[in-house]
Amino acid sequence: MKLMIASDIHGDKDSCLMMQAAFESEGAGKLLLLGDLLYHGPRNDLPSTYAPKEVIKILSEMKEHLICVRGNCDTEVDQMVLPFPMLSDTAFLHIDGVDIFASHGHNASPDALPPLPHGCVFVSGHTHIPVCKIQGGTVCLNPGSVSLPKGGSPKSYMIFENRTFTAKAFDGTVIFEHEM
Repeated sequence: MKLMIASDIHGDKDSCLMMQAAFESEGAGKLLLLGDLLYHGPRNDLPSTYAPKEVIKILSEMKEHLICVRGNCDTEVDQMVLPFPMLSDTAFLHIDGVDIFASHGHNASPDALPPLPHGCVFVSGHTHIPVCKIQGGTVCLNPGSVSLPKGGSPKSYMIFENRTFTAKAFDGTVIFEHEM
C-alpha cells in the first residue's frame, strides 16, 4: 500500500487543496495526518488562506482514507466538527514489513522517543521542517508542513512506498529519501 504522510495544515484551505491534489496524483491508498488540522495556533501567523470550515469539507470528503493523530493545536471541539477520529495521541501502523509509530511531535519527539520496538520508524510533524535522522538507533522522519513551513523549507509531504520514505515539496522536488 502506498501511504502519504502530511502534517500541520493549520486551517489553510489552499494548502489543504494542494495536499488533496498530491494525494490523488500520487495514487496513495491512505493519508496519515500528523495533527494540527484546523487551528493555526498562537505561535503561528494566520495563514493567508485560513478557512477552517473549508478544510473541514475537504478532509470530510477524504475521511475513508484518513488516519490521524492529535496535534498540540487540535481540541475536542475540532473532533465535534470532523467525521473521522483525530484525538489519538499516537498511531501504530505495520506496512510492507515496516513498523511505523506516528505522533505529532510535541510530546513524543526525536529528542524524547517513547519505548519503541527494534527497527520501528518514528514519524512526527510539529516542527514544520522536513527531517530524516537516526536518533538512538531509531529512524526519525518529519514530512515538514503542508501550510506553514519553517527554516527555509518548502511546503511538503512524504510518501511511503516499497519500503522507501520520500519527502517531497508540492512542486515534486525530492527533499530526501530513506530506504528501509
